[in-house]
Amino acid sequence: MGDGRQTDVSGVGAAGAYDARRIWEVGEPIHAIIYFHPAVRRFGEEAGSHGFWMGYIGMRAAPLGAASAAMITSAFYNFAPRRIARSVPDVWAYSSPARLLDARLAAIDAVLRELWGLDTTGVAVRRAAALAARAAAAAVTAGRPLAAANAALPLPAEPHLALWQALTTLREHRGDGHIAALVHAEVGPCEALVLAAATGRSPGEQLRISRGWSEREWADAVHNLAARGWLTADGALTELGAQARAGIEDATDQLASTPYLALSAAELGDLYATLYGLAERVALGGGFTWPNPIGLDWPPSSERAMADLRPPVELRQPVELGSTEG
Repeated sequence: MGDGRQTDVSGVGAAGAYDARRIWEVGEPIHAIIYFHPAVRRFGEEAGSHGFWMGYIGMRAAPLGAASAAMITSAFYNFAPRRIARSVPDVWAYSSPARLLDARLAAIDAVLRELWGLDTTGVAVRRAAALAARAAAAAVTAGRPLAAANAALPLPAEPHLALWQALTTLREHRGDGHIAALVHAEVGPCEALVLAAATGRSPGEQLRISRGWSEREWADAVHNLAARGWLTADGALTELGAQARAGIEDATDQLASTPYLALSAAELGDLYATLYGLAERVALGGGFTWPNPIGLDWPPSSERAMADLRPPVELRQPVELGSTEG
C-alpha cells in the first residue's frame, strides 16, 4: 500500500475524534509522569528492577502479568526486540508484576502529592477522576491488550490515583488503536518512529537510541518509506508522506473516540479544563520532558495553533532517554 490512502474508520464523527485528541493532549502529561519524572526510577528499583529501562518496561507491562519479551515487544510495537529482551524475562525474576504495579502507584502518589499538593484530594480532582473513570469504563478493549490489562485493574480509592489509572487506561486504549492504524497503513515499528521524526514531533536520534534500533535498521526504514514516496532519500517528509501521516493520526483519533461518548459536551469541557490546569503543573514542575519520544509539548499543540504560543519554559530531559544503557 504505497499511495498513502487511508480507510475511513470513523463511525463517531469529527467531533468525537477532536475530543479524543484534546483529552489526550492534556491527559498524557499526567500519565507520562511514570516514564519521565526522576523520582519514579527509585520506586522501581526498590521493587527489584535494575536501571531505567527495566523499570520502564516492567511498570508499563505489569498489567499484562509476567509476559514474555515477544508479547511485550508486540504490545509496545515500536521498540526493537533487543531493547525489550535486555529486561525481559529478567525483570520477572528480580521483581513481579504485583510488586511493580504497587511501585508505580506509590511513585505516582509521591509525585502528584508533590506537584498538586492539597489538590490531590480536592473537589476538582475528584470530579475529573469520576469523569475519566466513566470514559475508561466505556472503552471497548477487544483487540487492545494494554488497554484491556489496565482496564481490568482495580481503581484506586484515592482520587488522584484513580484519575491517573483511568487516564492510563484511556491512553493505552488510544495507543492500541494507533498501532492498529499503523498496521493498517503497513508502517512497521521502526518506520513509525522514522515517520514521527520526519514530522518534527520528536528528535530522530533520540527515538532511534531510546527504542533500541541500530543505525542500519533506521536507514532501512528511511529507505522503505522513501520507496513509498513518503520521504525523500535523506529522510525529509514529502507531501504524500505528510498526507499519510495525517491519515494515521486521524484514524488514531477516530479509534480513540468511543470512550468519550459516555460524557456529555459539558462534562468533556469540565474534564479538559481540569486536566489542562493539572497537566500544566506537571509540565512546569518537571513531570515530563521536552523534547521527548512521545512528541508531547506544552502548551498542547491544539492550543498553540489557536494562540500561536510557544512552550513557556525549557522542560527537563533525563539522560536515560538518550542512552542505551540500563
